[in-house]
Amino acid sequence: MIGLISATAAGAAARDRLAAAWPDRTRVYEGPVGAAVRAAFAQCEQLVCFLATGAVVRLVAPLLSGKTADPGVVCVDEGGRFAVSLVGGHAGGANELAREVGELLGAEPVVTTATDAVDLPGLDTLGLPVEGDVAGVSRALLDGEAVALRAEVTWPLPPLPVASEGSYTIRLTDRLVQAAEGEVVLRPPSLVVGVGASKGAPVEEVHGLIEEALRETGLSAASVAELATVDAKAGEPGLVEAARRLGVPLVTYSAGELAGVDVPNPSDAPLAAVGTPSVAEAAALVRGGELLVPKRKSAASPAMATCAVVRRPGRGRLAVVGLGPGARDLLTPRAKAELRRACVLVGLDQYVDQIRDLLRPGTRILQSGLGAEEERARTAVEEARKGQAVALIGSGDAGVYAMASPALAEASDDIDVVGVPGVTAALAAGALLGAPLGHDHVSISLSDLHTPWEVIERRVRAAAEADLVVTFYNPRSRGRDWQLPKALDILAGHRAPTTPVGVVRNASRPDESARVTTLAALDPATVDMMTVVTVGNTATREIAGRMVTPRGYRWQEEPE
Repeated sequence: MIGLISATAAGAAARDRLAAAWPDRTRVYEGPVGAAVRAAFAQCEQLVCFLATGAVVRLVAPLLSGKTADPGVVCVDEGGRFAVSLVGGHAGGANELAREVGELLGAEPVVTTATDAVDLPGLDTLGLPVEGDVAGVSRALLDGEAVALRAEVTWPLPPLPVASEGSYTIRLTDRLVQAAEGEVVLRPPSLVVGVGASKGAPVEEVHGLIEEALRETGLSAASVAELATVDAKAGEPGLVEAARRLGVPLVTYSAGELAGVDVPNPSDAPLAAVGTPSVAEAAALVRGGELLVPKRKSAASPAMATCAVVRRPGRGRLAVVGLGPGARDLLTPRAKAELRRACVLVGLDQYVDQIRDLLRPGTRILQSGLGAEEERARTAVEEARKGQAVALIGSGDAGVYAMASPALAEASDDIDVVGVPGVTAALAAGALLGAPLGHDHVSISLSDLHTPWEVIERRVRAAAEADLVVTFYNPRSRGRDWQLPKALDILAGHRAPTTPVGVVRNASRPDESARVTTLAALDPATVDMMTVVTVGNTATREIAGRMVTPRGYRWQEEPE
């Protein structure tokens, strides 16, 4: 919950805008400001104070206890010009909250956290438990000193400017180790603990067995991602409470799923009880991984609990990102976030240049020229299979005549794939022309490099006969100058010569151009590969210089 506090009418007005926009996230604190701040500080995860920063500093100073416990505090000035992240920038989420508040109120977010100021991901913002000299290692990164990354397990991380050797170290491990001097230890959630339990097994026995197994084998409880068991034990109180104490979910599988898992230590007892020869080992191994701790029983007599521990490799992440038609303000916030998250970027060289300034320092760039689409797709998938966070970029929407289809043809279920939509060339062109896509429409590429012309021609004829608005991609190049005239001839057999046609070149770019002509008047020689051609249907009209396709066919019934 976000506590909102104000002292003046102007502050209250801005406060109420936030409350209206975020009704489920916010709570307004009325009354004397000091009492309101103290109450919100104790009850909320974050605060937005519409007060002077000096006043808020004096009010919250006596309340501060530590950076991991304090709520994030954001100050908004009386004029609503700035949203200042004051306390809890990382741990309290104040930096991100300042950006959100700024976007909503039209204020400039002010973030002074050093790593954020130079666009480095904070070591305490990676979503992993962190131990050791966070301040010292962060300072070394900021100062450009050599910081080594020791990755003992594979896990996707955002880009960090690290080296193979250095006086400071970032250690990625699930081992039970203490951070050395000048070292930060990151704990990836790489461990799965399979558990079995007799009915009524006490939580002390279950939890104690797990802690003992981890401690004796040198594994960190901070890297446990989940407890896993058979679904017949989903409500067993000892297992439910053990998961709660560890702060992880209790995941269950059917006896049939577990019975199909090959384990080193099957037993007749669980087979008779729940229908599978293994619970602990099978539940830990059912999604794959390396068995680090074979099944062991608790020390009680009779033993009522068993556990096994598996290390699952970190799954790589492939984000297929659409960059839009070219204008920066048509690049979506989600696309920007994925570009900043990726430690490896794969793309066409000219598209990489388009967004290079958005990448974090340390991002590894793998770029290539025109015609290497399949190679880029393979490269992106290969990098993701190494456990990397990868962004594969394409123009417009990456799923429309772009990189998504070749990449997903290469990818299997061993990596996570995220699609990030983008504004397509057809949509960008349509917005410039007016509303040509107001009814059913189709996009057809006239390039026969990947599709036989006979297939393309059949699709154009079908669109013509179905009276669909048609957007032609890749309409004409130096080596392909006859396909567009042929396609227009096919459409002319079903549409009047006066049918509006939109011609847009370099939509949303500085040298964009857009014009509306007719099917009879269009000169194909004025079209190139940077152009999108949109041909209206029998209902499309030119109105005040704009191309409009109505949502229905009533206009056809109206007199001319």
